[in-house]
Amino acid sequence: MRDDRPVLVLSELDDATADSVIMELLARDVPVVRLDPGVDFPSDTTFAARLDESGSWAGDLATGTRRLDLTSVRAVYRRRPTPHAPSPILRPHEAEFAAREARQGFSGILANLPNCLYVNHPDANRAAAMKARQLTVAARLGFRVPATLITNDLERARAFALKHGHVIYKPLTHVRHMTPEGPLTIWTQPVHADELDDTIAGTAHLFQCLVDKVADLRVTVVGEQVFCIRIDSNPHQLDWRYDYDRLTYTWCETPPGLAGPMVRYLEHFGLAFGCFDFGLTAEGEQVFFECNPNGQWSWLEERTGAPIAAAFADLLKGGA
Repeated sequence: MRDDRPVLVLSELDDATADSVIMELLARDVPVVRLDPGVDFPSDTTFAARLDESGSWAGDLATGTRRLDLTSVRAVYRRRPTPHAPSPILRPHEAEFAAREARQGFSGILANLPNCLYVNHPDANRAAAMKARQLTVAARLGFRVPATLITNDLERARAFALKHGHVIYKPLTHVRHMTPEGPLTIWTQPVHADELDDTIAGTAHLFQCLVDKVADLRVTVVGEQVFCIRIDSNPHQLDWRYDYDRLTYTWCETPPGLAGPMVRYLEHFGLAFGCFDFGLTAEGEQVFFECNPNGQWSWLEERTGAPIAAAFADLLKGGA
């Protein structure tokens, strides 16, 4: 019997990654409703949801072209939707209030639909994005994790750098600033004890022992499907994101013993999908760097042919 329950896609309207997943869903005859909450609500969308006796939200939402029964959604693919922003036509304090109410009300309902799969739930993404928690869980699952120090204490930072000799610094959060010259970010970079100064006291800093790696592994896990891509650069880059033109990609077998712990890692955070980054040593050992719970992957599919979008469609089609 045909299953007409839709997948709800929450994404910017011009996002190519979401486009590829939607095309795969349509090829499987799965209905799709696409929304960008920060853009479409409230200007082009109305909704009403009521709490029933079982504690589930029931109701519907309507756009200019579609109506969606909220109880019919089989899965939600949350692919970087636009945040709710204050309206420019309201006074500032009213606009901030309205944006907060939209986040709590409209997006709150979309984050609490009954009996459906989230890829990924926003609460799970927020918890899994915390670097300190990532490293804790990875170490407990048996991944090799570099020696790590998070501090704002200059003397302890210097002692850590002197002890390990070769140390790197990287930010604890995603950093991206727009300037007239283009976007600026902070790359993973080597540091030496004599370079550290009193500015460390201003906030928390993450330092790690430098991993002597020969390549990187970007491993995308979708449900229980695992796609391992080896990333090589010439010359070798500490942070492979620094210059994509130098990179080559190889879709390869997942190293033995790696898939199971990665799936358990996702289960720990309640995630259905994640992008893992490992350093690969000359001895073939994988060193855990991080897991991005909403990472990019579409360019890897383009370069290698790994059917990642199809894996997303398979997962979303199955629903809860």
